[in-house]
Amino acid sequence: MVSVRLPDGSQRQFDAPVTVAQVAASIGTGLAKAALAGKVDGKVVDTSYLIDRDVDLAIVTDKDADGLEVIRHSTAHLLAYAVKELFPDAQVTIGPVIDNGFYYDFSYKRPFTPEDLTAIEKKMTDLAKKDEPVTRKELPRDEAVAYFKSIGEAYKAEIIESIPQDQAVSLYTEGKFTDLCRGPHVPSTGKLKVFKLMKLAGAYWRGDSKNEMLQRVYGTAWAKKEDQEAYLHMLEEAEKRDHRKLGRSLDLFHMQEEAPGLIFWHPKGWIVWQQVEQYMRQVYQDNGYQEVKGPQILDRSLWEKSGHWENYKDNMFTTESENRSYALKPMNCPGHVQIFRSNMHSYRELPLRYGEFGQCHRNEPSGSLHGIMRVRGFTQDDGHIFCTEDQVLDECVAYTALLQKVYADFGFTEVIYKVATRPDKRVGSDEAWDKAEIALIESLNRSGCEFEISPGEGAFYGPKIEYTLKDAIGRMWQCGTMQVDFSMPMRLGAEYVAEDNTRKIPVMLHRAILGSLERFIGMLLENHAGALPLWLAPVQIVVLNISDAQADYAQNIAQNLKKQGFRVHADLRNEKITYKIREHSVQKLPYILVVGDKERDANTVAVRARGNVDLGVMSIDTLVERLSNELATRA
Repeated sequence: MVSVRLPDGSQRQFDAPVTVAQVAASIGTGLAKAALAGKVDGKVVDTSYLIDRDVDLAIVTDKDADGLEVIRHSTAHLLAYAVKELFPDAQVTIGPVIDNGFYYDFSYKRPFTPEDLTAIEKKMTDLAKKDEPVTRKELPRDEAVAYFKSIGEAYKAEIIESIPQDQAVSLYTEGKFTDLCRGPHVPSTGKLKVFKLMKLAGAYWRGDSKNEMLQRVYGTAWAKKEDQEAYLHMLEEAEKRDHRKLGRSLDLFHMQEEAPGLIFWHPKGWIVWQQVEQYMRQVYQDNGYQEVKGPQILDRSLWEKSGHWENYKDNMFTTESENRSYALKPMNCPGHVQIFRSNMHSYRELPLRYGEFGQCHRNEPSGSLHGIMRVRGFTQDDGHIFCTEDQVLDECVAYTALLQKVYADFGFTEVIYKVATRPDKRVGSDEAWDKAEIALIESLNRSGCEFEISPGEGAFYGPKIEYTLKDAIGRMWQCGTMQVDFSMPMRLGAEYVAEDNTRKIPVMLHRAILGSLERFIGMLLENHAGALPLWLAPVQIVVLNISDAQADYAQNIAQNLKKQGFRVHADLRNEKITYKIREHSVQKLPYILVVGDKERDANTVAVRARGNVDLGVMSIDTLVERLSNELATRA
């Protein structure tokens, strides 16, 4: 007798072992048709999986996140099947699921073309319509190696040879195509109805530049056509909002080969930077932070004590001088510990909050660099809080509230919370990790935040809360963090005098709100499509004259507004007013003021807001009141 407990708490009894598909059929024909996989005791399995013991079972359909994962994984195999049908000499390698889709890498004698991509996608559609069953079987490792060698799939054979010899491997077959895979997969190809191949790229076998360059085909797959259409629309929007294009068109910054992963800020871009930094400096001042500044280069011995040399050395830029080894700082925490321990502090001074706009360098692989979003040199709005164990929870709760306000001021109102727990490679005792993880989880509970757990994703020195922002077109950006660290203060000798006059080690909270300022500015540009709100815009107002007769009046208005703290430009060129309006509109300026004889004589201005919104004629005092209110509310 096999007992199957369903998510609603009901149970079904079977006289003999039963497959997931048979359980679904026993519930109803609709569910049987919709079933893509099963979740047995928390593990996703094929619908052909045989249940021979008492289990908890959920039937996975395309309405479930697990179902979408199975669809995408299966579509990657459908892609490989289609490629083998069209290009029999191609060799298949690996094809994992990624965010919003999948890819598959192939070895082939010539580069695939966009026309090939179209033909492959059509073949995938034809194969899906055949609704061929997808079946699973297991083979001993050596038999599987021999099989793939016999059909000329050397890469698959190499993958299997890296598996322990006593381990069986699973193969999946659909039609004439058999692939190595752990699964699970959809029960038949007919379940794959909504997909699109996106682009071609190169990728080295096993990620090693010494190996052959393979051809990577990217695709996306969805449960519903409308979901895919929404995703493709989002990609179109993202293309329009690309911060690299906006950086050029708005004259904010540029990057060049002579400084890979580093940024040349132009005057207007540096104004945006300064507005962000000055805002965050005020946040420091209003929330009890003392601003500090640590050195850029520190001796190797300090990085060894902190644990970075062992756990992070490959990402650090190193140098030598007078037979001593140094590293450019990839993060600011060891420097802040040195500032803390330079004086003996009393428990009465805690929590002690340090903040720094710390310039960091990380030796990121060139292939991972992406505009100003992923760079080698960046500045963090970094902070560290030294506190007692009893203060950790209150500090974390207050910090979450602070982040929510800051993000709202920048135009981000939807925040996703995750707690990243201990990784396998870590420092510190399990007891300390227990305390740290419990404190973070409880702080989010007290803040009323729903959150997910990300097992094993914490830093090597402590668990963390990750604060992820959702932008105007639905993309997610992991931004702020709060990390509880019991280890680094101890490793670096930080102490305070406790109430009983003993020396104790403080808890160190690592926190960043924006993270990398460079990356955050890139996010702002894309979220606002370059149309930054008034308080952030590098040029807030431009004053345009219709003819030379109003040039002096336009210049006086610009000077008057500048004296009141606005960022203003007067365009007095002898050009048609329609040309000047169009040109400055493309620059996404918040306000365009136009003055002709009528406005000059009445001491007024004609006001246009961004988006070609005609606000009519108003006095300078009325305009200043409007602008001041907009700045005050950060609308």
